[in-house]
Amino acid sequence: MTDTALKRPALAAGAGMLLLALAGCATDAADETSPTASATAEATADAHDDHDHDHEAEETAATENAAKTPRLVATYDGGIVVLDASTLETVSDIELAGFNRLNDAGDGRHVSVSTAGGFQILDAGTWSQAHGDHSHYFTAEPALTNLLIEATTPGHVVNHDGLTALFDDGTGNVTVVESDDWTHMVEEGHLDVITEYTTAEAHHGVAVATENGDMLVTLGNEESRTGAMIIDEDGETLVSSDQCPGVHGETAFTNASDEELIMVGCEDGALVFHGDHVHKLDGGAEYARSGNLFSAEGSDVVLGDYKTDPEGTLTQVAVIDTAAETITPVDPFDGSGAEYTFRGLARGDDGELLVLGTDGTLRVLDESGALQTTIDVIDAWEVPEEWQAPQPAVIALDGMAYVTEPATGEIHIVDYVGGEVWKSADVGVTMNEIVGVTG
Repeated sequence: MTDTALKRPALAAGAGMLLLALAGCATDAADETSPTASATAEATADAHDDHDHDHEAEETAATENAAKTPRLVATYDGGIVVLDASTLETVSDIELAGFNRLNDAGDGRHVSVSTAGGFQILDAGTWSQAHGDHSHYFTAEPALTNLLIEATTPGHVVNHDGLTALFDDGTGNVTVVESDDWTHMVEEGHLDVITEYTTAEAHHGVAVATENGDMLVTLGNEESRTGAMIIDEDGETLVSSDQCPGVHGETAFTNASDEELIMVGCEDGALVFHGDHVHKLDGGAEYARSGNLFSAEGSDVVLGDYKTDPEGTLTQVAVIDTAAETITPVDPFDGSGAEYTFRGLARGDDGELLVLGTDGTLRVLDESGALQTTIDVIDAWEVPEEWQAPQPAVIALDGMAYVTEPATGEIHIVDYVGGEVWKSADVGVTMNEIVGVTG
């Protein structure tokens, strides 16, 4: 095993990560630049000096509500829109040039935006505050803050065990923070790093941090990716496997037996890590790629994409039973010829498998892969040649599915249990990536 470097919090101050924070202030893409090293100390000091004033302004701007207010955050070419998840009304439209990617930051309020310079934190402006035996619920104007975790090529962001791990594909650097600390870090202008790690070689990878101090991190370089390992807080390898060609996609969850599992997809199956040991699940073909995995807490079943032709399209899904240690290919379209993309998979609140096809229909499968419901949602569409191009997407949030329709600029709320489209709205932009925050 090649040498790796693990840096504990005491060393974090010298990591060279450049940080700025400006709470409650939307930024204009035309004026936005990455912070420089010479400006960091002054900006951080200013953030501390102005903290009381900023906090007071935020409290004044906040509106208390009778219940939590989930919101949706979606990208389009030139910006980001924030929508009310119940009414689908546009709450905010924030300018931001470029192809930007979104990831839930893990606290039900903030979103990580992979953009020029690194991971920039967006405050979706909805949150809850515990007060004894009850909570208070607030909303405010969404804001793209200046809290930036610098990265050459910002990649995967993974939330697990109350920790958020951000992976820089360009350097192999991993930054881990506490998921519930984003509000504090934005207000204070300081990133409270729990752990930092640098892979032996930079690659398109992923990391998953656990509450006991261990971390899963992928193995690879710019030419190939071969597997993953789990290291302890001292950087010592606990378990490792290089039997996962093209490793991509991850999920971490607690199964039906209350055991914590971490999985990654391979070009011939998947790896399942059980803390101190790992085993390989056979994909059933020489090439059987799963690159996106979707788990559900308390379930043994993981949903994955499934492709047996490197140049082919996605027409089957992988139903992965981690208890039986099997991968079963399932055609949710029953041979109709419909396809799907990596944006077309999600899990329901009760573990349902949700698949959005190019025929515009959302299919609901049970955990065995059996078809339960079909719901016509959008018009038929074609898989774009480039994966970055706008394409319909489905996410699940608070018991509902949300389906985007880039061709019309619409978004639809789907009751996947009742089997009907509940509400639709014209957003007025060609949406691409979308995430939800619970508030």
